[in-house]
Amino acid sequence: MMLLENKVAVIYGAGGSIGGAVARAFAREGARVFLAGRTKAKLELVADDIRSRGGQADTAVLDALDEKAVDAFVDAVAARAGYVDISFNVIGYDDVQKPLMELSVDDFLQPITHAMRTQFVTTRAAARHMRARGSGVILAFGGSGPQTLPGLGGFKIALDALEGLRRQWACELGAHGIRVVTLKTGGIPETLPHTVPGWKEIAASIEQATLLKRAATLADVGNVAAFVASDQARTITSTEVNISAGAIVD
Repeated sequence: MMLLENKVAVIYGAGGSIGGAVARAFAREGARVFLAGRTKAKLELVADDIRSRGGQADTAVLDALDEKAVDAFVDAVAARAGYVDISFNVIGYDDVQKPLMELSVDDFLQPITHAMRTQFVTTRAAARHMRARGSGVILAFGGSGPQTLPGLGGFKIALDALEGLRRQWACELGAHGIRVVTLKTGGIPETLPHTVPGWKEIAASIEQATLLKRAATLADVGNVAAFVASDQARTITSTEVNISAGAIVD
């Protein structure tokens, strides 16, 4: 039996490299996936790949910061598929990465407010349906910890805030059988655009920062996400799953 057989998953940011990798892994493990994002062409590329391998995938163009749009999307998924088992949000936060002294207040706050808004509205929309079934899994991506680097602007602070929100949701939804988990890596070299100056050096630095001297791949992220979303991980909640290969030491 596949890990996610008969499960229904919604994935925000599914047209991106991480969202697409997780969507493919979910579908491979038997889930029906509903892919949401802002760019139809990117979503359809992921969906077509999933369908070509025998999986089930539907797409929706959606702004995951839009409360009403998210509510309507999840309601439509539940009406069409019958229920929602998994919600995974990996949208970008439009962060401006500069030293704090060089940032405007708006640029500093933008990733923090975007992270809180999208993670709140997507979790709440899914939880409304999950509570009725007494089960469900909410996954976020990013993670936190004491380590940081200069020049990240509000991005790292947004990830710290995400963990506070994750703990609160896990506390309030646990009685309804809903698990809330964050996946974190120390960086994924495959996601670096080759147009970025020095991308090879950046990729090498990510790998060298790990204890295993190899970084997580997109396939690794998909595999771990599928396991955490499955019933085999039914005791895991209110925590981070660290797949940084030792780059981030808990």
